[in-house]
Amino acid sequence: MNTIHLEIVTPEGLIFSNDAKMVVLPGSEGEFGVLPGHASLVSLLKIGVVDIENVDGTHDAVAIDWGYVKIDENKVIVLVDGAVYVAGNSESEIAQSIENAKTLVKRMSDGNGILATALARIENAARAR
Repeated sequence: MNTIHLEIVTPEGLIFSNDAKMVVLPGSEGEFGVLPGHASLVSLLKIGVVDIENVDGTHDAVAIDWGYVKIDENKVIVLVDGAVYVAGNSESEIAQSIENAKTLVKRMSDGNGILATALARIENAARAR
């Protein structure tokens, strides 16, 4: 099976590192998907949610503020100022990561449309878990 390796890095360190079937990123000009074999590029990212389709078909989500992405045929490196991995082993851990993600997005958002979209994506990602 073709996969693409995804790394999400902040100044504090590595937030996510794993292989994925597909990654959807919040580009500055709109969301875009990355599959294995994607053309190489560098792009600006805006506030939003990185949607990760794992090899087993499940989805993970990472809320990000602004940053950059470097894409090669089989690797995606996301460099952002802040990120929150929406995950947990219990309801309380998941709820806490959702609150952390909302705080990150609210802190960086300058428009209600961006805020509403990002918050909805965070909630949907949490429900999918």
